Amino acid sequence: MARRDGISVEATGADPLGLAADALLLPVLEEDVRGKGGGAVAALDARLDGGLLRAAKAERFEGKSGQELSLATLGRLPAARVVLMGLGPRAKAGEALAAAGYEPLRMAVGKAARGAIKAGARDVAVAVPDTAESAGAARACAEGALLGAYEFRTYKTAKEPRPGLDALTVAIPGGKARAREVKDALALAADVARAVAWARDMVNLGPADCTPTRLAEAARDLARGAGLKVEVRGPREITQLKMGMFLGVTRGSAEEPRLVNVSWIPPGAAARKAPVVLVGKAITFDSGGLSLKPTDSMVTMNTDMAGSAAVLGAMSVIAKLKPPFPVHGVLGACENMPGGRAYKPSDVLVAFDGQTVEITNTDAEGRLVLGDVIGWAAKRWNPAILVDVATLTGACMVALGMTTAGLLGPEGPAMDAMLAAARASGEDVWRLPLVETLKENLKSDRADWRNTGERWGGAISAAHFLHAFAKETPWAHLDIAGPSHAPKERGYVAKGGTGFGLRTLVELVRGWQG
Repeated sequence: MARRDGISVEATGADPLGLAADALLLPVLEEDVRGKGGGAVAALDARLDGGLLRAAKAERFEGKSGQELSLATLGRLPAARVVLMGLGPRAKAGEALAAAGYEPLRMAVGKAARGAIKAGARDVAVAVPDTAESAGAARACAEGALLGAYEFRTYKTAKEPRPGLDALTVAIPGGKARAREVKDALALAADVARAVAWARDMVNLGPADCTPTRLAEAARDLARGAGLKVEVRGPREITQLKMGMFLGVTRGSAEEPRLVNVSWIPPGAAARKAPVVLVGKAITFDSGGLSLKPTDSMVTMNTDMAGSAAVLGAMSVIAKLKPPFPVHGVLGACENMPGGRAYKPSDVLVAFDGQTVEITNTDAEGRLVLGDVIGWAAKRWNPAILVDVATLTGACMVALGMTTAGLLGPEGPAMDAMLAAARASGEDVWRLPLVETLKENLKSDRADWRNTGERWGGAISAAHFLHAFAKETPWAHLDIAGPSHAPKERGYVAKGGTGFGLRTLVELVRGWQG
């Protein structure tokens, strides 16, 4: 049995229709609903004296992907309510689920679990479809239900009883419930869900409650709880490192910056292997600086540290994976504020590695901090791969929308590994081209670089800026500006911070051959 913050998670090989639960979530195929597939739908319809298929016809539920039908069982089943989730036709369902990292299944279960919990369910059972590989599908079902159960209530004062999930049972077909791979998959699902919930909590905090200092304290607490090493540096140490871009951004704020690295170091000779380095953007509030954002654009800028939350959350899972190579999570935390000492358009800042940058827009601050942190991490550890995760550009949102992240970087092992990790995780990532001509837009007459280029291709030119500091290090950049924050509920995604990127980073480390 695995647990996620008090929620028990267990597998069973029993017939799902025999499970006692407040709600039974049952994935179904189109053929099942048409009466041609038999299986659980036929058995359930018989238990309900034909009421299931009659209800499906009346509600126009056909088992198509994304459809859902909820019915009270009226004592005909041990479960009080059954929720049918459409997977589409059998010919496509298994292949499509595996190819998408089981994301459609994760989404369907998350939506159904959220609805059931809002209706008062505390004990939920979910059946893994027999069209899918047991361990991968079981993990997706568990993650979907656990993430769908998430709710952020830190600032709520209402005293009514809070709905929530106490127990999750995952029914595995084919007598595989006791298989080691299934048990490991459910344990990983519980760990990942716990980490994503932690990341969501951090992103959803107000900026007064998630200052650079408090983010560093949260990182320290997380690291100690997970058995990870942690180092926290303040403004004096950052100055000694000559991180001029980082210090320039933080200058206008009364809050002190923090440079944090959280590390997994394996025992023995493995500690000397070239590490994986994960860098997260950690601007705990971004006003735009003197290039001030409009109010509507500033309202969600407490979420501008979502990249760092994903990195830190991933590190807590990585500690349990115990990979045979070092992994370092690094973040440069600060605010971007328009105080009297704020850095200014036309300033020239000197980076950690000595390169000079002309400031043309103080609202392009994330790349400045990341550039110094990336350059420092690359020099300190000479990593086998370095990945940064950042809410970097509105341009990426314009290109890809609110649910897809942009992945950029040169051809090589870092990009290949990240694309494979994204597919395995189910997170929606799309590769954008690192168009060489857009790099020219960053050339300055007064310095080595400008921090912004032209409006067009902004996500690509921002990636070129970061690449200038990663240099020859195998590097990939994940721009999560869109999917880091959800304006409405969707599947297992709650409104607010999403924890996006965390699962991809976990899969990157799981698949990395260090």
